[in-house]
Amino acid sequence: MPRIPRVVLPNYPHHVIQRGHNRQMVFATDEDYLYYLKNLNEWKKILGCKVYAYCLMTNHVHLIVDPGDKIENLALLMKRVSGRQTRYVNKLEGRRGTLWEGRYKSSPIKYNEYLLACCRYVELNPIRAGIVDIPENYKWSSYKYKVGIEKLDWLDLDICYKGFGMSDKQCEERYEEFVKESIPKGEWELIRQAVQRCQLTGSNQFIEEVAKKIGRRVEFRGQGRPKGNEQK
Repeated sequence: MPRIPRVVLPNYPHHVIQRGHNRQMVFATDEDYLYYLKNLNEWKKILGCKVYAYCLMTNHVHLIVDPGDKIENLALLMKRVSGRQTRYVNKLEGRRGTLWEGRYKSSPIKYNEYLLACCRYVELNPIRAGIVDIPENYKWSSYKYKVGIEKLDWLDLDICYKGFGMSDKQCEERYEEFVKESIPKGEWELIRQAVQRCQLTGSNQFIEEVAKKIGRRVEFRGQGRPKGNEQK
């Protein structure tokens, strides 16, 4: 399969996946997870990125990241955070070598079409994996903060999330309802394929918009929008 050029857009959220080398374990203890989140917090502030959602699994991570004005900041964020995690694990285990796959995957997301759906996809990953029955029972995702169970001062709240209500309580309650409602048919597969193939997560109109911006089309299959998932 040919190497697919990665498209990064300024001031757009991106669904990012990075996996352990040969699917090996990346996080073994609570300290491993906490160290990754500490560095994610530090470097997203240094680079001016925004993190709208995350889920850390034992052998991979899902992030929803907006790089801000400078598109290179997405790659810098991933390089700094993953590099520190590699050195940390190698020191603990007394070894050398890579911890991660050589290349993370990312997909730009159209805000009002798929951002909330992608956040839901990320935060429901432990459910799909059969680790927990409800998302609030998983310790290493952003879900519990976005529904008000716990507080996390560095997690960013996107405009679609804020559109759920006039108060924090309304946003938390409606976001919980959204995450736990029935998933539109085909939504998970569409999001999964978009990020695996480094495609755009959005409608055909979004594809055309991006083509005009970058001077080429980024399209490898037909895309649509999930029914009933547009923010009013």
